[in-house]
Amino acid sequence: MKFLDKRLKILAAIVTLIVVALISRLVYLQIYQGEYFSKLADGNRIRLVSTSAPRGIIYDRNGVQLVNNRPAFTVELLPSLEPVSPEVVARLATLLNISVDEINEKISHHSGFDPVTLKIDVPPEIVTIIEEQQDLYPGVFIDTKPVRNYIYKYEGAHALGYVSEISDSELEDKKKAGDDSYKLGDIIGKFGLEKYYDKYLRGIPGGEQVEVDVTGRPVQRLGMKNPVSGASLTLTIDHNLQEATEKAMDEVMSGINAQAAAAVVLNPQTGEVLAMVSRPTYDPNLFALGISTKDWNAINNNPHYPLDNKAVTGEYPPGSTFKIITGTAALMEKVVTPDELIFDSGQHWIIPKTNADGEALGYINFEQALAHSDNVYFYEMGNRLGIDRLAKWARIFGIGEKTGIDLPYEAVGNVACPEYKRKVFDEDWYLAETFDASIGQGFTLATPLQMALVMSEAANGGKKYRPYLVKDIIALDGTVIKHFDPVVERDLNIDPSVISLVQEGLHEVSTVGTAAAMFKDFPVPIAGKTGTAENSHGRDHGWFVAYGPFDNPNIAVAVIVENAGYGATSAVPIGYKILSAAFGLDKPKTPENQPAPAQ
Repeated sequence: MKFLDKRLKILAAIVTLIVVALISRLVYLQIYQGEYFSKLADGNRIRLVSTSAPRGIIYDRNGVQLVNNRPAFTVELLPSLEPVSPEVVARLATLLNISVDEINEKISHHSGFDPVTLKIDVPPEIVTIIEEQQDLYPGVFIDTKPVRNYIYKYEGAHALGYVSEISDSELEDKKKAGDDSYKLGDIIGKFGLEKYYDKYLRGIPGGEQVEVDVTGRPVQRLGMKNPVSGASLTLTIDHNLQEATEKAMDEVMSGINAQAAAAVVLNPQTGEVLAMVSRPTYDPNLFALGISTKDWNAINNNPHYPLDNKAVTGEYPPGSTFKIITGTAALMEKVVTPDELIFDSGQHWIIPKTNADGEALGYINFEQALAHSDNVYFYEMGNRLGIDRLAKWARIFGIGEKTGIDLPYEAVGNVACPEYKRKVFDEDWYLAETFDASIGQGFTLATPLQMALVMSEAANGGKKYRPYLVKDIIALDGTVIKHFDPVVERDLNIDPSVISLVQEGLHEVSTVGTAAAMFKDFPVPIAGKTGTAENSHGRDHGWFVAYGPFDNPNIAVAVIVENAGYGATSAVPIGYKILSAAFGLDKPKTPENQPAPAQ
Protein backbone atom coordinates (compact mmCIF):
# COMPACT_ATOMS: atom_id res chain seq x y z
CA MET A 1 0.00 0.00 0.00
CA LYS A 2 2.81 2.35 0.92
CA PHE A 3 4.53 1.47 -2.35
CA LEU A 4 1.36 2.42 -4.27
CA ASP A 5 1.02 5.72 -2.39
CA LYS A 6 4.60 6.53 -3.25
CA ARG A 7 4.00 5.87 -6.97
CA LEU A 8 0.85 8.04 -6.93
CA LYS A 9 2.75 10.91 -5.31
CA ILE A 10 5.48 10.68 -7.95
CA LEU A 11 2.87 10.60 -10.75
CA ALA A 12 1.04 13.56 -9.21
CA ALA A 13 4.31 15.50 -9.03
CA ILE A 14 5.05 14.77 -12.67
CA VAL A 15 1.55 15.82 -13.73
CA THR A 16 1.88 18.96 -11.64
CA LEU A 17 5.21 19.78 -13.27
CA ILE A 18 3.74 19.26 -16.75
CA VAL A 19 0.75 21.46 -15.95
CA VAL A 20 3.01 24.17 -14.51
CA ALA A 21 5.26 23.97 -17.61
CA LEU A 22 2.30 24.23 -19.95
CA ILE A 23 0.83 27.15 -18.01
CA SER A 24 4.23 28.87 -17.95
CA ARG A 25 4.65 28.36 -21.68
CA LEU A 26 1.14 29.63 -22.31
CA VAL A 27 1.80 32.72 -20.19
CA TYR A 28 5.10 33.27 -22.03
CA LEU A 29 3.51 32.95 -25.46
CA GLN A 30 0.44 35.01 -24.61
CA ILE A 31 2.05 37.81 -22.65
CA TYR A 32 5.70 38.05 -23.60
CA GLN A 33 5.49 36.80 -27.23
CA GLY A 34 1.89 37.77 -27.95
CA GLU A 35 2.74 40.75 -30.14
CA TYR A 36 5.28 38.75 -32.15
CA PHE A 37 2.86 35.92 -32.96
CA SER A 38 0.09 38.39 -33.65
CA LYS A 39 2.28 39.85 -36.38
CA LEU A 40 2.99 36.39 -37.75
CA ALA A 41 -0.73 35.67 -37.86
CA ASP A 42 -1.34 38.93 -39.69
CA GLY A 43 1.47 38.01 -42.05
CA ASN A 44 -0.43 34.90 -42.99
CA ARG A 45 -3.49 36.88 -44.01
CA ILE A 46 -2.11 40.34 -44.96
CA ARG A 47 0.09 40.96 -47.96
CA LEU A 48 2.05 44.14 -48.67
CA VAL A 49 1.70 44.69 -52.42
CA SER A 50 4.09 47.22 -53.92
CA THR A 51 2.80 49.70 -56.50
CA SER A 52 5.07 50.86 -59.32
CA ALA A 53 5.82 54.58 -59.58
CA PRO A 54 5.35 56.25 -62.96
CA ARG A 55 8.72 57.15 -64.47
CA GLY A 56 9.43 60.78 -65.20
CA ILE A 57 8.44 62.24 -68.56
CA ILE A 58 11.13 63.06 -71.12
CA TYR A 59 10.73 66.29 -73.14
CA ASP A 60 12.67 67.78 -76.02
CA ARG A 61 14.24 71.22 -75.68
CA ASN A 62 10.95 72.91 -76.70
CA GLY A 63 8.67 71.00 -74.34
CA VAL A 64 7.54 68.32 -76.80
CA GLN A 65 6.88 65.03 -74.99
CA LEU A 66 9.09 62.24 -76.33
CA VAL A 67 8.48 59.62 -73.62
CA ASN A 68 5.61 59.31 -71.15
CA ASN A 69 3.59 56.58 -69.44
CA ARG A 70 0.28 54.93 -70.18
CA PRO A 71 -1.84 52.76 -67.85
CA ALA A 72 -1.92 49.04 -68.60
CA PHE A 73 -3.80 46.14 -67.04
CA THR A 74 -1.37 43.64 -65.48
CA VAL A 75 -2.08 40.09 -64.32
CA GLU A 76 -0.49 39.46 -60.91
CA LEU A 77 -0.27 36.37 -58.71
CA LEU A 78 -0.15 36.76 -54.93
CA PRO A 79 2.06 34.10 -53.31
CA SER A 80 0.43 31.91 -50.69
CA LEU A 81 1.53 29.20 -48.30
CA GLU A 82 0.30 26.54 -50.71
CA PRO A 83 1.99 26.01 -54.10
CA VAL A 84 0.03 27.04 -57.16
CA SER A 85 -1.75 23.98 -58.51
CA PRO A 86 -0.84 22.67 -61.98
CA GLU A 87 -4.48 23.11 -63.01
CA VAL A 88 -4.39 26.85 -62.23
CA VAL A 89 -1.05 27.24 -64.02
CA ALA A 90 -2.40 25.46 -67.10
CA ARG A 91 -5.55 27.59 -67.04
CA LEU A 92 -3.46 30.80 -66.83
CA ALA A 93 -1.16 29.67 -69.63
CA THR A 94 -4.13 29.16 -71.94
CA LEU A 95 -5.78 32.43 -70.96
CA LEU A 96 -2.64 34.56 -71.22
CA ASN A 97 -1.18 32.75 -74.24
CA ILE A 98 2.12 32.03 -72.53
CA SER A 99 3.76 28.72 -71.77
CA VAL A 100 3.36 26.73 -68.57
CA ASP A 101 7.15 26.66 -68.24
CA GLU A 102 7.32 30.47 -68.37
CA ILE A 103 4.77 30.81 -65.58
CA ASN A 104 6.48 28.20 -63.43
CA GLU A 105 9.83 29.91 -63.99
CA LYS A 106 8.42 33.26 -62.85
CA ILE A 107 7.00 31.62 -59.73
CA SER A 108 10.19 29.68 -58.93
CA HIS A 109 12.41 32.78 -59.19
CA HIS A 110 10.12 34.74 -56.90
CA SER A 111 10.75 35.32 -53.20
CA GLY A 112 8.91 37.20 -50.46
CA PHE A 113 5.29 38.31 -50.52
CA ASP A 114 5.36 40.75 -53.43
CA PRO A 115 3.10 39.66 -56.29
CA VAL A 116 4.44 37.77 -59.29
CA THR A 117 3.88 39.67 -62.53
CA LEU A 118 2.58 37.19 -65.10
CA LYS A 119 1.70 39.45 -68.03
CA ILE A 120 1.62 43.18 -68.69
CA ASP A 121 -0.88 45.07 -70.86
CA VAL A 122 -3.61 42.45 -71.16
CA PRO A 123 -6.84 43.32 -73.03
CA PRO A 124 -10.11 44.11 -71.17
CA GLU A 125 -11.68 40.74 -72.00
CA ILE A 126 -8.99 38.94 -69.96
CA VAL A 127 -9.58 41.34 -67.09
CA THR A 128 -13.28 40.48 -67.20
CA ILE A 129 -12.67 36.71 -67.23
CA ILE A 130 -10.34 36.82 -64.21
CA GLU A 131 -12.59 39.09 -62.18
CA GLU A 132 -15.73 37.07 -62.94
CA GLN A 133 -14.12 33.65 -62.41
CA GLN A 134 -12.08 34.24 -59.26
CA ASP A 135 -12.72 30.68 -58.04
CA LEU A 136 -10.84 29.34 -61.08
CA TYR A 137 -7.89 31.68 -60.53
CA PRO A 138 -7.10 31.70 -56.79
CA GLY A 139 -4.49 34.29 -55.83
CA VAL A 140 -4.69 35.98 -59.24
CA PHE A 141 -5.71 39.61 -59.46
CA ILE A 142 -5.61 42.54 -61.88
CA ASP A 143 -3.47 45.60 -61.23
CA THR A 144 -3.05 48.77 -63.26
CA LYS A 145 0.57 49.74 -63.83
CA PRO A 146 2.22 52.60 -65.67
CA VAL A 147 3.94 51.32 -68.81
CA ARG A 148 6.65 53.31 -70.59
CA ASN A 149 5.42 54.82 -73.84
CA TYR A 150 7.90 55.95 -76.50
CA ILE A 151 5.62 58.26 -78.42
CA TYR A 152 7.54 58.37 -81.71
CA LYS A 153 8.62 54.70 -81.54
CA TYR A 154 11.90 54.40 -83.46
CA GLU A 155 12.74 58.10 -83.31
CA GLY A 156 15.63 58.83 -80.98
CA ALA A 157 15.60 55.23 -79.72
CA HIS A 158 19.35 55.01 -79.14
CA ALA A 159 19.61 58.26 -77.22
CA LEU A 160 16.45 57.67 -75.18
CA GLY A 161 17.13 54.00 -74.50
CA TYR A 162 14.57 51.59 -73.10
CA VAL A 163 13.35 50.02 -69.83
CA SER A 164 12.76 46.43 -68.80
CA GLU A 165 12.59 44.24 -65.72
CA ILE A 166 15.71 44.15 -63.58
CA SER A 167 17.79 40.97 -63.95
CA ASP A 168 19.32 38.89 -61.15
CA SER A 169 22.82 40.09 -62.03
CA GLU A 170 21.75 43.74 -62.13
CA LEU A 171 20.06 43.38 -58.75
CA GLU A 172 23.22 41.83 -57.34
CA ASP A 173 25.30 44.70 -58.75
CA LYS A 174 22.97 47.24 -57.14
CA LYS A 175 23.30 45.52 -53.77
CA LYS A 176 27.08 45.37 -54.06
CA ALA A 177 27.05 49.11 -54.75
CA GLY A 178 25.10 49.63 -51.53
CA ASP A 179 21.76 50.44 -53.17
CA ASP A 180 18.96 48.39 -51.58
CA SER A 181 16.12 50.33 -53.18
CA TYR A 182 15.79 47.82 -56.04
CA LYS A 183 14.04 44.44 -55.91
CA LEU A 184 13.08 41.66 -58.31
CA GLY A 185 10.30 42.72 -60.64
CA ASP A 186 11.35 46.39 -60.71
CA ILE A 187 11.42 48.14 -64.07
CA ILE A 188 14.72 49.92 -64.66
CA GLY A 189 16.50 51.78 -67.43
CA LYS A 190 18.61 49.41 -69.49
CA PHE A 191 20.08 51.66 -72.15
CA GLY A 192 20.51 55.29 -73.18
CA LEU A 193 19.19 58.13 -71.04
CA GLU A 194 16.76 55.75 -69.33
CA LYS A 195 19.77 53.94 -67.85
CA TYR A 196 22.04 56.94 -67.25
CA TYR A 197 19.38 58.90 -65.32
CA ASP A 198 17.48 55.93 -63.88
CA LYS A 199 17.79 57.04 -60.26
CA TYR A 200 15.99 60.29 -61.12
CA LEU A 201 13.43 58.85 -63.52
CA ARG A 202 12.25 55.81 -61.54
CA GLY A 203 10.41 57.57 -58.71
CA ILE A 204 9.39 56.03 -55.35
CA PRO A 205 7.10 53.00 -55.39
CA GLY A 206 3.97 52.94 -53.26
CA GLY A 207 2.12 49.99 -51.78
CA GLU A 208 -1.10 48.65 -50.36
CA GLN A 209 -2.12 46.22 -47.62
CA VAL A 210 -4.31 43.44 -48.98
CA GLU A 211 -6.13 40.87 -46.83
CA VAL A 212 -6.13 37.40 -48.38
CA ASP A 213 -7.83 34.13 -47.54
CA VAL A 214 -6.12 30.78 -46.99
CA THR A 215 -5.71 30.25 -50.75
CA GLY A 216 -4.01 33.60 -51.24
CA ARG A 217 -7.09 35.12 -52.90
CA PRO A 218 -7.42 38.90 -52.18
CA VAL A 219 -10.39 39.62 -49.91
CA GLN A 220 -10.17 43.34 -49.22
CA ARG A 221 -7.83 46.33 -49.40
CA LEU A 222 -6.79 47.54 -45.93
CA GLY A 223 -4.55 50.52 -46.69
CA MET A 224 -2.76 52.39 -49.47
CA LYS A 225 0.43 54.42 -49.90
CA ASN A 226 0.50 56.27 -53.20
CA PRO A 227 3.65 56.04 -55.34
CA VAL A 228 5.64 59.18 -56.16
CA SER A 229 6.35 59.87 -59.82
CA GLY A 230 9.95 60.16 -60.96
CA ALA A 231 11.61 63.39 -62.02
CA SER A 232 11.30 64.50 -65.64
CA LEU A 233 14.06 65.37 -68.11
CA THR A 234 14.26 68.29 -70.51
CA LEU A 235 16.67 67.39 -73.28
CA THR A 236 18.90 69.37 -75.61
CA ILE A 237 17.40 67.33 -78.49
CA ASP A 238 15.25 69.24 -80.97
CA HIS A 239 12.36 66.97 -81.95
CA ASN A 240 11.92 68.54 -85.39
CA LEU A 241 15.62 68.26 -86.22
CA GLN A 242 15.76 64.72 -84.82
CA GLU A 243 12.83 63.76 -87.03
CA ALA A 244 14.46 65.38 -90.07
CA THR A 245 17.77 63.63 -89.37
CA GLU A 246 16.04 60.25 -89.11
CA LYS A 247 14.16 60.90 -92.34
CA ALA A 248 17.31 62.02 -94.17
CA MET A 249 19.15 58.93 -93.05
CA ASP A 250 16.41 56.54 -94.15
CA GLU A 251 15.82 58.21 -97.51
CA VAL A 252 19.47 58.19 -98.56
CA MET A 253 20.23 54.75 -97.15
CA SER A 254 17.34 53.16 -99.03
CA GLY A 255 18.54 54.78 -102.24
CA ILE A 256 22.08 53.36 -101.97
CA ASN A 257 21.08 50.10 -100.26
CA ALA A 258 23.10 50.83 -97.10
CA GLN A 259 22.35 48.89 -93.92
CA ALA A 260 24.15 50.75 -91.12
CA ALA A 261 24.92 54.39 -90.38
CA ALA A 262 25.07 57.04 -87.67
CA ALA A 263 24.73 60.81 -87.40
CA VAL A 264 25.29 63.38 -84.65
CA VAL A 265 24.20 67.03 -84.71
CA LEU A 266 25.73 69.41 -82.12
CA ASN A 267 25.73 73.07 -81.26
CA PRO A 268 29.47 73.81 -81.54
CA GLN A 269 29.15 76.80 -79.20
CA THR A 270 27.71 74.77 -76.29
CA GLY A 271 28.17 71.04 -76.82
CA GLU A 272 24.38 70.47 -76.82
CA VAL A 273 23.33 67.40 -78.79
CA LEU A 274 20.51 68.48 -81.11
CA ALA A 275 19.98 65.12 -82.82
CA MET A 276 21.47 61.63 -82.67
CA VAL A 277 20.63 58.77 -85.01
CA SER A 278 21.91 55.21 -85.40
CA ARG A 279 20.88 52.64 -87.98
CA PRO A 280 19.51 50.02 -87.91
CA THR A 281 17.13 50.91 -85.12
CA TYR A 282 14.41 49.31 -83.00
CA ASP A 283 11.16 50.16 -81.21
CA PRO A 284 11.86 50.57 -77.47
CA ASN A 285 8.16 49.96 -76.73
CA LEU A 286 8.83 46.27 -77.36
CA PHE A 287 11.01 46.09 -74.24
CA ALA A 288 8.63 48.04 -72.02
CA LEU A 289 6.07 45.22 -72.25
CA GLY A 290 8.53 42.34 -72.00
CA ILE A 291 9.89 41.59 -75.44
CA SER A 292 8.65 38.46 -77.20
CA THR A 293 11.02 35.74 -78.37
CA LYS A 294 10.16 36.53 -81.98
CA ASP A 295 10.93 40.25 -81.62
CA TRP A 296 14.11 39.57 -79.64
CA ASN A 297 15.41 37.13 -82.25
CA ALA A 298 14.72 39.67 -85.01
CA ILE A 299 16.85 42.25 -83.17
CA ASN A 300 19.52 39.93 -81.82
CA ASN A 301 20.11 38.08 -85.08
CA ASN A 302 20.49 41.23 -87.17
CA PRO A 303 24.17 41.30 -88.24
CA HIS A 304 24.20 45.13 -88.07
CA TYR A 305 23.35 45.22 -84.33
CA PRO A 306 20.25 47.43 -83.97
CA LEU A 307 20.81 47.89 -80.22
CA ASP A 308 24.24 49.51 -80.72
CA ASN A 309 24.24 53.28 -80.61
CA LYS A 310 26.84 53.63 -83.36
CA ALA A 311 27.06 57.37 -82.76
CA VAL A 312 28.89 56.75 -79.47
CA THR A 313 29.93 53.08 -79.56
CA GLY A 314 30.93 52.71 -83.21
CA GLU A 315 34.69 52.96 -83.77
CA TYR A 316 35.76 53.61 -87.36
CA PRO A 317 38.84 54.82 -89.22
CA PRO A 318 38.01 58.53 -89.67
CA GLY A 319 39.52 58.63 -93.16
CA SER A 320 40.11 62.05 -94.67
CA THR A 321 38.08 63.83 -91.98
CA PHE A 322 41.22 63.31 -89.86
CA LYS A 323 43.08 65.70 -92.18
CA ILE A 324 41.57 68.50 -90.08
CA ILE A 325 43.82 67.30 -87.25
CA THR A 326 46.87 66.60 -89.45
CA GLY A 327 46.60 70.00 -91.10
CA THR A 328 46.23 71.84 -87.81
CA ALA A 329 49.20 69.94 -86.35
CA ALA A 330 51.40 70.71 -89.38
CA LEU A 331 50.67 74.45 -89.19
CA MET A 332 51.00 74.64 -85.40
CA GLU A 333 54.28 72.71 -85.40
CA LYS A 334 55.49 74.92 -88.28
CA VAL A 335 56.54 72.03 -90.51
CA VAL A 336 54.77 73.77 -93.40
CA THR A 337 53.75 77.34 -94.25
CA PRO A 338 50.30 78.13 -95.62
CA ASP A 339 51.66 79.18 -99.00
CA GLU A 340 54.28 76.48 -99.50
CA LEU A 341 53.59 74.58 -102.70
CA ILE A 342 54.00 70.82 -102.60
CA PHE A 343 54.00 68.85 -105.82
CA ASP A 344 51.42 66.08 -106.12
CA SER A 345 52.32 63.67 -108.91
CA GLY A 346 49.65 61.20 -107.83
CA GLN A 347 51.86 59.34 -105.36
CA HIS A 348 54.35 60.21 -102.63
CA TRP A 349 58.05 60.22 -103.57
CA ILE A 350 59.30 58.25 -100.53
CA ILE A 351 56.66 55.54 -100.25
CA PRO A 352 54.46 54.93 -103.32
CA LYS A 353 51.17 55.68 -101.60
CA THR A 354 48.66 57.33 -103.91
CA ASN A 355 45.60 59.53 -104.12
CA ALA A 356 42.17 58.03 -104.64
CA ASP A 357 41.67 56.95 -108.27
CA GLY A 358 45.24 57.99 -109.13
CA GLU A 359 44.40 61.70 -109.15
CA ALA A 360 47.36 64.13 -109.49
CA LEU A 361 46.85 67.81 -108.62
CA GLY A 362 50.32 69.25 -109.30
CA TYR A 363 51.57 72.08 -107.06
CA ILE A 364 49.10 72.83 -104.24
CA ASN A 365 49.13 74.80 -101.01
CA PHE A 366 47.48 74.04 -97.68
CA GLU A 367 43.97 75.33 -98.40
CA GLN A 368 43.84 73.64 -101.79
CA ALA A 369 45.04 70.35 -100.31
CA LEU A 370 42.36 70.44 -97.60
CA ALA A 371 39.62 71.49 -100.03
CA HIS A 372 40.43 68.68 -102.48
CA SER A 373 41.41 66.16 -99.77
CA ASP A 374 44.78 65.50 -101.37
CA ASN A 375 46.41 62.41 -99.88
CA VAL A 376 49.94 63.06 -101.14
CA TYR A 377 50.07 66.49 -99.45
CA PHE A 378 48.98 65.03 -96.11
CA TYR A 379 51.31 62.05 -96.42
CA GLU A 380 54.08 64.64 -96.54
CA MET A 381 52.62 66.41 -93.49
CA GLY A 382 52.76 63.09 -91.63
CA ASN A 383 56.33 62.57 -92.83
CA ARG A 384 57.41 65.98 -91.52
CA LEU A 385 55.51 65.76 -88.25
CA GLY A 386 56.44 62.22 -87.31
CA ILE A 387 54.05 59.89 -85.55
CA ASP A 388 54.66 61.24 -82.03
CA ARG A 389 53.59 64.80 -82.82
CA LEU A 390 50.70 63.57 -84.94
CA ALA A 391 49.49 61.37 -82.09
CA LYS A 392 49.87 64.28 -79.65
CA TRP A 393 47.53 66.46 -81.71
CA ALA A 394 45.04 63.64 -82.18
CA ARG A 395 44.76 63.45 -78.39
CA ILE A 396 44.51 67.23 -78.08
CA PHE A 397 41.46 67.12 -80.36
CA GLY A 398 39.93 64.35 -78.22
CA ILE A 399 40.64 61.16 -80.15
CA GLY A 400 41.36 58.20 -77.89
CA GLU A 401 39.33 59.45 -74.92
CA LYS A 402 35.69 59.48 -73.89
CA THR A 403 33.85 62.72 -74.59
CA GLY A 404 31.99 62.56 -71.26
CA ILE A 405 28.53 62.53 -72.84
CA ASP A 406 25.70 61.52 -70.50
CA LEU A 407 25.14 58.12 -72.12
CA PRO A 408 26.40 54.67 -71.09
CA TYR A 409 28.81 52.45 -73.01
CA GLU A 410 30.74 55.21 -74.80
CA ALA A 411 33.77 54.00 -76.79
CA VAL A 412 37.15 55.75 -76.68
CA GLY A 413 38.47 55.19 -80.20
CA ASN A 414 42.20 54.80 -80.73
CA VAL A 415 45.23 56.96 -81.50
CA ALA A 416 47.73 55.37 -83.87
CA CYS A 417 51.18 55.33 -82.25
CA PRO A 418 54.18 53.01 -81.81
CA GLU A 419 53.19 52.20 -78.21
CA TYR A 420 49.84 50.83 -79.36
CA LYS A 421 51.39 48.64 -82.07
CA ARG A 422 54.05 47.34 -79.72
CA LYS A 423 51.50 46.52 -77.03
CA VAL A 424 49.00 44.80 -79.32
CA PHE A 425 51.21 43.27 -82.00
CA ASP A 426 54.70 43.40 -80.43
CA GLU A 427 56.07 44.92 -83.65
CA ASP A 428 58.08 48.00 -84.64
CA TRP A 429 56.58 51.10 -86.23
CA TYR A 430 57.12 51.92 -89.91
CA LEU A 431 56.94 55.19 -91.85
CA ALA A 432 54.19 53.77 -94.05
CA GLU A 433 52.03 53.55 -90.94
CA THR A 434 52.66 57.21 -90.18
CA PHE A 435 51.44 57.97 -93.71
CA ASP A 436 48.29 55.92 -93.03
CA ALA A 437 47.71 57.72 -89.73
CA SER A 438 48.06 61.13 -91.39
CA ILE A 439 44.94 60.47 -93.50
CA GLY A 440 42.95 58.74 -90.76
CA GLN A 441 43.67 55.14 -91.74
CA GLY A 442 45.55 52.25 -90.18
CA PHE A 443 45.24 52.03 -86.41
CA THR A 444 43.35 55.30 -85.96
CA LEU A 445 39.74 54.88 -84.81
CA ALA A 446 37.11 57.46 -83.89
CA THR A 447 33.42 57.54 -83.05
CA PRO A 448 30.98 59.75 -84.99
CA LEU A 449 30.51 61.80 -81.80
CA GLN A 450 34.26 62.40 -81.55
CA MET A 451 34.40 63.58 -85.16
CA ALA A 452 31.41 65.86 -84.57
CA LEU A 453 33.43 67.39 -81.74
CA VAL A 454 36.52 67.73 -83.95
CA MET A 455 34.40 69.71 -86.40
CA SER A 456 32.93 71.74 -83.53
CA GLU A 457 36.45 72.58 -82.32
CA ALA A 458 37.35 73.80 -85.80
CA ALA A 459 34.12 75.83 -85.90
CA ASN A 460 34.38 77.55 -82.53
CA GLY A 461 38.06 78.45 -82.63
CA GLY A 462 39.53 75.56 -80.67
CA LYS A 463 37.38 74.90 -77.60
CA LYS A 464 36.44 71.35 -76.62
CA TYR A 465 32.97 71.29 -75.09
CA ARG A 466 31.60 68.29 -73.25
CA PRO A 467 28.62 67.03 -75.28
CA TYR A 468 25.41 66.60 -73.30
CA LEU A 469 21.77 65.57 -73.80
CA VAL A 470 19.98 66.77 -70.64
CA LYS A 471 19.43 70.44 -69.80
CA ASP A 472 17.23 70.08 -66.71
CA ILE A 473 16.06 67.44 -64.25
CA ILE A 474 12.67 68.58 -62.98
CA ALA A 475 10.79 67.41 -59.88
CA LEU A 476 7.08 66.59 -59.89
CA ASP A 477 6.24 70.03 -58.45
CA GLY A 478 8.12 71.77 -61.27
CA THR A 479 11.25 72.74 -59.38
CA VAL A 480 14.56 72.18 -61.12
CA ILE A 481 16.54 69.53 -59.26
CA LYS A 482 19.59 69.90 -61.45
CA HIS A 483 20.49 72.21 -64.33
CA PHE A 484 23.30 71.56 -66.79
CA ASP A 485 25.28 74.37 -68.38
CA PRO A 486 27.85 74.08 -71.18
CA VAL A 487 31.23 72.86 -69.96
CA VAL A 488 34.50 73.68 -71.72
CA GLU A 489 36.72 70.65 -71.15
CA ARG A 490 39.80 72.43 -72.47
CA ASP A 491 41.07 75.07 -74.84
CA LEU A 492 43.14 73.54 -77.61
CA ASN A 493 45.29 76.71 -77.70
CA ILE A 494 45.39 76.84 -81.47
CA ASP A 495 46.74 80.02 -82.98
CA PRO A 496 43.82 82.07 -84.41
CA SER A 497 45.62 82.42 -87.74
CA VAL A 498 45.91 78.62 -87.97
CA ILE A 499 42.24 78.11 -87.12
CA SER A 500 41.33 80.67 -89.76
CA LEU A 501 43.35 78.81 -92.41
CA VAL A 502 41.74 75.49 -91.47
CA GLN A 503 38.28 77.07 -91.57
CA GLU A 504 38.90 78.58 -95.01
CA GLY A 505 40.11 75.24 -96.36
CA LEU A 506 36.99 73.54 -94.98
CA HIS A 507 34.80 76.25 -96.49
CA GLU A 508 36.36 75.61 -99.89
CA VAL A 509 35.39 71.93 -99.56
CA SER A 510 31.79 73.08 -100.08
CA THR A 511 32.53 75.61 -102.84
CA VAL A 512 35.24 74.12 -105.06
CA GLY A 513 36.26 70.89 -103.31
CA THR A 514 34.96 67.38 -102.71
CA ALA A 515 31.47 68.44 -101.51
CA ALA A 516 30.97 71.25 -104.04
CA ALA A 517 28.75 69.17 -106.32
CA MET A 518 26.12 69.13 -103.57
CA PHE A 519 26.74 72.45 -101.78
CA LYS A 520 28.00 74.99 -104.32
CA ASP A 521 24.55 76.63 -104.55
CA PHE A 522 23.58 76.09 -100.91
CA PRO A 523 22.01 79.33 -99.59
CA VAL A 524 23.84 79.17 -96.26
CA PRO A 525 27.67 79.19 -96.40
CA ILE A 526 29.09 76.14 -94.67
CA ALA A 527 32.38 74.38 -94.01
CA GLY A 528 32.76 70.65 -94.49
CA LYS A 529 35.04 67.68 -94.99
CA THR A 530 34.40 64.43 -96.80
CA GLY A 531 36.09 61.16 -96.00
CA THR A 532 36.31 57.62 -97.30
CA ALA A 533 37.60 55.11 -94.77
CA GLU A 534 39.13 51.86 -95.94
CA ASN A 535 37.44 48.83 -94.42
CA SER A 536 39.19 45.47 -94.29
CA HIS A 537 35.84 43.69 -93.87
CA GLY A 538 34.06 45.00 -96.95
CA ARG A 539 33.31 48.19 -98.88
CA ASP A 540 34.69 51.50 -97.62
CA HIS A 541 32.81 53.64 -95.11
CA GLY A 542 31.62 57.08 -96.18
CA TRP A 543 32.13 60.15 -93.92
CA PHE A 544 30.96 63.74 -93.94
CA VAL A 545 31.50 66.36 -91.23
CA ALA A 546 30.33 69.96 -91.53
CA TYR A 547 29.35 73.13 -89.70
CA GLY A 548 27.41 76.27 -90.49
CA PRO A 549 26.61 79.03 -90.97
CA PHE A 550 30.28 79.56 -91.78
CA ASP A 551 30.63 82.99 -90.16
CA ASN A 552 28.62 82.23 -87.02
CA PRO A 553 28.22 78.46 -86.65
CA ASN A 554 25.48 76.97 -84.48
CA ILE A 555 25.27 73.56 -86.15
CA ALA A 556 27.96 70.88 -86.45
CA VAL A 557 27.22 67.55 -88.13
CA ALA A 558 29.01 64.20 -88.41
CA VAL A 559 27.65 61.41 -90.63
CA ILE A 560 29.05 57.96 -91.36
CA VAL A 561 27.51 55.33 -93.64
CA GLU A 562 29.00 51.87 -93.34
CA ASN A 563 30.09 49.97 -96.46
CA ALA A 564 28.75 52.69 -98.75
CA GLY A 565 31.84 53.79 -100.67
CA TYR A 566 32.85 57.43 -101.14
CA GLY A 567 31.69 59.88 -98.50
CA ALA A 568 30.83 62.39 -101.23
CA THR A 569 28.14 60.10 -102.61
CA SER A 570 26.89 58.42 -99.42
CA ALA A 571 27.32 60.65 -96.36
CA VAL A 572 27.22 64.08 -98.04
CA PRO A 573 23.59 63.73 -99.25
CA ILE A 574 22.52 62.92 -95.69
CA GLY A 575 24.47 65.89 -94.34
CA TYR A 576 22.88 68.11 -96.99
CA LYS A 577 19.37 67.14 -95.89
CA ILE A 578 20.23 67.59 -92.19
CA LEU A 579 21.69 71.06 -92.75
CA SER A 580 18.74 72.01 -94.95
CA ALA A 581 16.38 71.10 -92.11
CA ALA A 582 18.53 72.84 -89.50
CA PHE A 583 18.43 76.11 -91.48
CA GLY A 584 14.74 75.77 -92.41
CA LEU A 585 15.52 75.26 -96.09
CA ASP A 586 13.32 72.17 -96.31
CA LYS A 587 10.18 74.21 -95.63
CA PRO A 588 8.11 76.21 -98.15
CA LYS A 589 9.81 79.53 -98.84
CA THR A 590 8.39 82.41 -96.82
CA PRO A 591 10.03 85.68 -95.71
CA GLU A 592 10.22 84.32 -92.15
CA ASN A 593 12.35 81.25 -92.88
CA GLN A 594 14.69 82.60 -95.53
CA PRO A 595 18.37 82.40 -94.52
CA ALA A 596 20.33 85.59 -94.08
CA PRO A 597 22.44 86.45 -97.15
CA ALA A 598 26.15 85.71 -96.98
CA GLN A 599 28.23 88.65 -95.79
